[in-house]
Amino acid sequence: MNRYSRHTILPEIGQKGQEKLTNAKVIVIGAGGLGCPILQYLTAAGVGTIGIVDFDVVEESNLQRQILFGTTTLGKNKALAAKERLTDINPLITINTYPEPLTHKNAISLFEQYDIVVDGTDNFATRYLINDASVITNTPLVYGAIYKFEGQVAVFNYKNGPSYRCLFPTPPKKGSTPNCSEVGVLGVLPGIIGTLQANEVLKIILEIGAVLSGKLHCYNALTTQSHTLKLTKNESIINNVLAKKDVFSNQKMEHFICGVEEKNITFLEALNLNNTLFIDIREPSKTPEIDQISHLQIPMSELENRISELNKNKNIILFCQSGIRSKKAIEILKKHQINNCYSLKEGALAIKKYYTNEKAQLHKKRI
Repeated sequence: MNRYSRHTILPEIGQKGQEKLTNAKVIVIGAGGLGCPILQYLTAAGVGTIGIVDFDVVEESNLQRQILFGTTTLGKNKALAAKERLTDINPLITINTYPEPLTHKNAISLFEQYDIVVDGTDNFATRYLINDASVITNTPLVYGAIYKFEGQVAVFNYKNGPSYRCLFPTPPKKGSTPNCSEVGVLGVLPGIIGTLQANEVLKIILEIGAVLSGKLHCYNALTTQSHTLKLTKNESIINNVLAKKDVFSNQKMEHFICGVEEKNITFLEALNLNNTLFIDIREPSKTPEIDQISHLQIPMSELENRISELNKNKNIILFCQSGIRSKKAIEILKKHQINNCYSLKEGALAIKKYYTNEKAQLHKKRI
């Protein structure tokens, strides 16, 4: 009662409202710039069950805006690191972590366990995946996006309202959107937009106020101005998503991130390529050393300034900890006319997994 007293003394919330929060289940996709403030405020508010989906790891460049993390969490999985901090904020709730990618194979089963989905991601492929899975499971979706100094917030699929595809029917064409890792973002902006998203979640659970369904709220941090646009539901688009329900789990991710075409490769495929050059783009002091393969160590922050060290005649395999940053690093190389480059699926984890399995097989043969 003492922890939530500032809620319960509000007539619009009271004890019954706090019980609604306790009984609510919310899953947050992404524990990055948007996900951190979303998770922090939902945890403090007493949302009873919170799910966190993120298979990325904490990097030093995250600390400028991802307020749940610090130097002691560098190299740790974001979902797991977030849970440690959130448990300290509120040990009375349940926090489920999913340190894995969100895919067409697991999205439906995950969303069916929760009342609300919150999108804290930063790429179009996952946004469309989240939207379609929320439509199929009939789960309200709280959306947020940021770009430099501007942000957007909306609620989709709420009480038969519009979906994300009603606003953006199709993904942008390759090259029509800038690279997320290069344009930058004002550190405080994700906090503002993420907090607005958390506010929408609380309004939905508590059934108070005017939910941003059928509306897109836009905010400019430089002018402190905001405006809200009306959205129209497109029945044919939603019906098209529902029509693919039975084959949803067999679909593949749309092959782009921030307008960048993905060139993914498994470690086994990379080993079968001729004339290869492996490049580790992780920060060397913050991540475990990879000694199983010959490679260059060029942190992503230094990649553009060290292009001269690369042999453009080789097949370049970029890898990070889990396979996210390396996708974005491809665009840096393409700017310098290096097109024979690939992102290693699952990053350094794939290398470790491969050689762990290889040792196990050798051990079995000896036995």
